[in-house]
Amino acid sequence: MSDTPTPAARPSKKRGSARTRLLDAAARRFYADGVSATGIDTITAEAGVAKMSLYNNFSSKADLVMAYLDERHEEWLGLYRRRLAEVQDGRGGVLAVFDAYADHAAFAYEHGFRGCGLLNAAAELPAGHEGRDVVRRHKEEVESLLAAHLEGLLPDRPEEARAVAEHLSFLLEGAMARAGLEGAATRLEHARAMAANLLDRL
Repeated sequence: MSDTPTPAARPSKKRGSARTRLLDAAARRFYADGVSATGIDTITAEAGVAKMSLYNNFSSKADLVMAYLDERHEEWLGLYRRRLAEVQDGRGGVLAVFDAYADHAAFAYEHGFRGCGLLNAAAELPAGHEGRDVVRRHKEEVESLLAAHLEGLLPDRPEEARAVAEHLSFLLEGAMARAGLEGAATRLEHARAMAANLLDRL
């Protein structure tokens, strides 16, 4: 695999069921405008469905937010799996995680790239909210993926593999935060290069 990430096309969305259209509209509005600032009327208008359709598919806005978070997690996993299919070893697997984040940043967003949609949503949710648990589990899964690839590279050094995975997850999240603030993937590209350099020195 090349050391230069190539952007992934955003998964195509068909205008199918009302549920799908509502989730697509929520994804656009929650990412662009924020969860709290986006009302049900805005989502149903953008989805082109009646308000009753929302309540036929989701018990409340809170339920829609949870579905949105689950969808974002699955979307990222899809990007990661696409990248993983192109690699042949643990080093490539680690870098596939970084590339999946870069692919996320490369999507065409209405108001530009604003960082991790999951973390943005979590920042708006109160402590103890179940949505924050969804986001925490996502970040834990990302670190676990890194650890699994590193354990393949360091089969006799499991503790070091876990420590490096934590280090790389911090590097990745810091780069994602800075990239979101700057509205460009440059920091993610730098983080990937740093990760590649670290892997070469293991």
